[in-house]
Amino acid sequence: MVEQSSDVHIEGMDDETLVARRVGGPAESDTPSRLADVLADVMGVENVPADAHFFESLGANSLVMAQFCARVRKREDLPSPSMRDIYRYPTINALAEGLTKTPSAPTPTAEVMAPEPVRRASGLAHTLCGTAQLLIFLGYSLVAGFATAGGYQWVATSSGVWDVYLRSLVFGGVGFVALCAFPVVAKWVLVGRWKAGEFPVWGLAYLRFWVVKTLLHANPMILFIGNPLYVLYLRALGARIGKGVTILSHSVPVCTDLLTIGSGTVIRKDSFFLGYRAHAGYIQTGRISIGRDVYIGEKTVLDIDTSMGDGAQLGHSSSLHRGQSVPAGEHQHGSPAQTTDVDYLRVAPARCGTARRAWFGLASLLQLFLLYLPLGVGGLYIVFAAVPAVRRRLDPRTALPPGELVTDAVVLSLVMFVGFVVLGLGLLCTLPRLLHLVVPPDRVFPLYGFRYAVHRATARMTNIKFFAWLFGDSSYVVHYLRGIGYDLSHVEQTGSNFGTELQHENPLLVTVGSGTMVADGLSVVNADYSATSFRVSRATIGARNFLGNNIAYPIGGRTGENCLLATKVMVPLDGDVREGVGLLGSPCFEIPRSVERDSRFDRFRSGDALRRSLTAKNRYNLRSMAFMLFVRWLHVLGLTLLGLATVELYGVLGHVVIATYMALTLVVTTLYYVLLERCLTRFRPLRPMLCSIYDPAFWAQERLWKVPDRHLNIYNGTPFKALVWRLTGVRVGRRVFDDGCYMTDRTLAVIGDDCTLNAGSKVQCHSQEDGTFKSDISTLGAGCTLGVGAHVHYGVTMGDGARLAPDSFLMKGEEVPAHARWGGNPAVEMPEAAVLPAGTGRTTPPSVDSAATASVN
Repeated sequence: MVEQSSDVHIEGMDDETLVARRVGGPAESDTPSRLADVLADVMGVENVPADAHFFESLGANSLVMAQFCARVRKREDLPSPSMRDIYRYPTINALAEGLTKTPSAPTPTAEVMAPEPVRRASGLAHTLCGTAQLLIFLGYSLVAGFATAGGYQWVATSSGVWDVYLRSLVFGGVGFVALCAFPVVAKWVLVGRWKAGEFPVWGLAYLRFWVVKTLLHANPMILFIGNPLYVLYLRALGARIGKGVTILSHSVPVCTDLLTIGSGTVIRKDSFFLGYRAHAGYIQTGRISIGRDVYIGEKTVLDIDTSMGDGAQLGHSSSLHRGQSVPAGEHQHGSPAQTTDVDYLRVAPARCGTARRAWFGLASLLQLFLLYLPLGVGGLYIVFAAVPAVRRRLDPRTALPPGELVTDAVVLSLVMFVGFVVLGLGLLCTLPRLLHLVVPPDRVFPLYGFRYAVHRATARMTNIKFFAWLFGDSSYVVHYLRGIGYDLSHVEQTGSNFGTELQHENPLLVTVGSGTMVADGLSVVNADYSATSFRVSRATIGARNFLGNNIAYPIGGRTGENCLLATKVMVPLDGDVREGVGLLGSPCFEIPRSVERDSRFDRFRSGDALRRSLTAKNRYNLRSMAFMLFVRWLHVLGLTLLGLATVELYGVLGHVVIATYMALTLVVTTLYYVLLERCLTRFRPLRPMLCSIYDPAFWAQERLWKVPDRHLNIYNGTPFKALVWRLTGVRVGRRVFDDGCYMTDRTLAVIGDDCTLNAGSKVQCHSQEDGTFKSDISTLGAGCTLGVGAHVHYGVTMGDGARLAPDSFLMKGEEVPAHARWGGNPAVEMPEAAVLPAGTGRTTPPSVDSAATASVN
């Protein structure tokens, strides 16, 4: 078993020798004075008392202390502190004593990989790969266009409603099976069986990998996640999965032959277990071996060459770094994971055998083939036949004036768009409340039954991103959330109570206390799952809290009132209820709730000043919402206009116009939102800010966050993603490989040449803490790598060739030296264990791997 650590033991050296090496020699008595001098220089003051508390007495904040740590790390005569050390030893005297007497982290034996060079692909290979990807996309669009047009013509020649239904069933069923089977065939033809190893990006091997990955992510079996049919589909792709496995994550594993999951295992949503990672210009593949009866929590990352023994657990907001193993029966959490006593499996089992799973899968297929597909295909034909704007253009003998095309497009797009908004809101505010009666809280129900289907339907329906996007970052979001079922107690309106990204299991079982503010990316985990059962319960977030980005808040979270939950924090499920403190990291530790700099704008948060500011912000946000609705409708209008023109040209040019329409919609959508974003910024880069949320400059930033960017995912893994980033204002270098990175405040991000950005990574150049907004430039040097799910905050600098491990959180203001390996939450220097002898790859330890394999059979 190989475990990850932030330090590595060197044979023949004791801890004192290691400490001496870290500080550049024997511990000196003047270490406190040297540390004080550095901090005084960073804070711009004459001197710093050695016994003064960094936060309470000096009024420092995490950004200042991160800069202090970076400055100290550059000096060979001083020990290297981390942000965890700063909070653990919050005075100069305590910090000097803590750093010189104890190692900063455990030091297990492990061979460490030497810094490997970053592969720089040739410009020719980069261009040829992009060209091939474009041609493959166009070819796929052409085939899909011909199939769609041919099927529609066949359905259109039917006579009578019953004939339309039967033909729609056949065409829809054949199309669904073809779309699901094609990725499986492509995988076995292009790749065969995945093997552990590595290959360079932008090469021929990568092109085959990209084709398989893209087809898997685009196929309709994603709709069956959480269904036993999805497990069968992964088996068809080569994964070794045992009986009774429940997978709720939408992150589709790609290297399925390297995935082993034992029977009775549960994998919660928003978890990554891809079987590959991009690293320093290469795609590296490796085994993920999960034993029998394993529990994997929400927002977790399993890197390659990791394993979990039978009965093991990995908590929420946690990760296994490369080479880590969780022994059988052991519970771990954190990033990277460490042992804990917390039991994350909190629901009793229920009777749910093979027959029940088979019945549920069969019922799902019958529902799809007999209801949804005929309604979708036949309904589309009936609409086309009933709408004059479409019906007349399908007749090649009818010549219509160009002006009528615009009129028809305006009317049709308005009906569709307004109908979606009005009917959608009406259904969201009524139907979930009725469905909630079917699944009462705090009762255990078996999986794969009627109540499970209702529960999953409620979650899918109420997590539609459009309405959270529309109402988020404004006062009006509280009315929307109350409408779908949230209990918000007595709302203390701030104008930014919730962000635009929010998800839950059941909205009627979420309670948020008065005065609480939530940034983006909150996932309220108010449902518990086992391999055979589920239970919904109320999740309660206390009053006067502030929640940062990308947090999973589970049932029974041990936080009360007046807490600051930092970005990517792991909410504790054990210990005393925390109140009046901040929590940071995974596993979490306590930090100050607030500091002096963050309270300088408190004068805007009460009394007449708040009422005036809030009134002005509400008016601005209302205009932003109206403007963004108009912008979205304009996009729908453009696509409708393009669609009607395509229908009109269909009789002249034939099936090829359908394929052209599919490609043009992508190009038009991308350029439209790029132009929108650049217009909102007036074609100028954003400037770093420190201001109140009631400053009009912040309101303009909120409006900018509403520019849609989900369509950019289709460019993942292609040279076109970096091109689009460049068009939106990101200062991005050459040959950047982006497999699914998200960037906010894009003109504040700087990405160097040959960087490697993994799926789920994020560069966030701002922070909102209570009523204060802060933003700054974040810079990634040439050849940097961001691991899967890694999060980079604002004001960060990563040197050339630096690596950030999966699921890590690089805090604001940190400076990572060139070619350094950092990881963890919060991130510290963390060399990676060597698990790839001779660069060929290695399987996980035989004992664990064989046990997991045996549990499948």
